Amino acid sequence: MVLKAVLFDMDGVIVDTEPLNRKSYFQMFEHFNIPVTEELYSTFIGKSTDGVCQQCIDLFGITEFTKQDLVQKKRQIFKSLFDSDPDFDLIPGVRDLIENYYKNGLKLVLASSASRQTIQWVFDRFELNHMFVDKISGAELKQSKPHPEIFEKAALLSGVPKEHCIVIEDSSNGIQAASSAGIFCVGYKSKNSINQNYQDANIVISDYSEILYETSHQWFTI
Repeated sequence: MVLKAVLFDMDGVIVDTEPLNRKSYFQMFEHFNIPVTEELYSTFIGKSTDGVCQQCIDLFGITEFTKQDLVQKKRQIFKSLFDSDPDFDLIPGVRDLIENYYKNGLKLVLASSASRQTIQWVFDRFELNHMFVDKISGAELKQSKPHPEIFEKAALLSGVPKEHCIVIEDSSNGIQAASSAGIFCVGYKSKNSINQNYQDANIVISDYSEILYETSHQWFTI
């Protein structure tokens, strides 16, 4: 099978936003006195901010604040960290991988649970826009990962049949979404991918040099 399109998650795959997300979520939880544990938080990874905040309201029976109150506070904190955290950068090796795919004519689509605004902040800051044919935000969809909707739509946006696509994901929810969509999934196992399940990934890697286009005939098999 020939590889023709790549559907990238963003958080934990292109940029190391998970530490920023974690800091901003826990500062938001503290602000609203929401008792989220580390174990519970690990189940939120890969979900949209809207989805996480709604889940918190449902789990803890929150009535004094709205979902939008939580969302706005989290995003306010995140933007402050985005602008000020000195350690915020692209994942090691991902620019080389994106440029490798782009130069070999693959269609690249961003399929992230992040908000459209956050996606644009990242793509502008790291000058990635010209290499992607489209971007899709899970926050704008009816269903959050692990539902397959985001990757089904991303494959359509690529203009490539899904049997010629791959998804690159680092979270249990994202990997399950790709698997449910019937798309070959590369599980990227990073130092920040804590308590994530990779069993549904077709292959698991820890270095992007393992999946350069020139080697795709070796690992992209269905």
